[in-house]
Amino acid sequence: MPELPEVETIVRTLEPQILGRRITSWEAPYPGVPESGAELLPLLPRMRITRVFRRAKLLLMSLSADEAQNGAGDLILAFHFKMTGSFFVHPEGTQPMKHTRLILDLDDGGRLFFDDIRKFGYCRVMRPENLRDWPFYASLGPEPLELSSAELAGHLAARFEKRGVSIKAALLDQKNIAGIGNIYADESLFKAGLAPHRPAGSVNEEKLLALAKALQETLLRSIQECGSSVRDYRDAFGKAGAFQNSFRVYGRKGEKCLVCKRPLRAARIAGRGTVYCPRCQQ
Repeated sequence: MPELPEVETIVRTLEPQILGRRITSWEAPYPGVPESGAELLPLLPRMRITRVFRRAKLLLMSLSADEAQNGAGDLILAFHFKMTGSFFVHPEGTQPMKHTRLILDLDDGGRLFFDDIRKFGYCRVMRPENLRDWPFYASLGPEPLELSSAELAGHLAARFEKRGVSIKAALLDQKNIAGIGNIYADESLFKAGLAPHRPAGSVNEEKLLALAKALQETLLRSIQECGSSVRDYRDAFGKAGAFQNSFRVYGRKGEKCLVCKRPLRAARIAGRGTVYCPRCQQ
């Protein structure tokens, strides 16, 4: 599943291709797309894409109505990629593919395809004022890269206090912190020297600061390397990320720890496959 660095990379590679473009028409080849707000789809033609941005693992587009649309009002398109969602801009005349869920035709001839092989991803169409009324959106924790390390550590301390749930489960909970998934939880916990099964409430202030720094450094490095292409992920130009080449633990079950040379262990934590070093992570 694309996590914060992957979605951020898609935003950065998609925005230059579509920002300022007007939508001329739309097509939803499969029923159930969008997940909600289908009644607003007829308003899309003539709307201009004014912003492409990210919140947690969501990609969002702001659309502004044309003056000739007689008070149609602005819209927000919200996309969650789940396991295999992707965005690509194709040349004029490109036909929908087997897994194309939504098509937006643009005034420069381009065709923006939202594709999703496994059909778990979704799109929602809504008014800007309703975005924060969406329960999922309203429940999201803070963005880890919008706080200082000390602020993030303090926030985690408040959220984790006296909690018996594992530190990894706490990181995966989007209500605690936004955008962290399996890859970046494993990599950040290794960098901070924290065992993934350790109770969140048992981590002291010093270690929480180390975790906050590890999270931010890991996310920033992955963004610099355009994310991790473990399976299907590609950016909006169709290019793979490179951060998977820097994994210290994720996906390396049974291999030697790059620090202590002991075999890495695997466990099932919070329903997710987890790899860690039993010596380096306490």
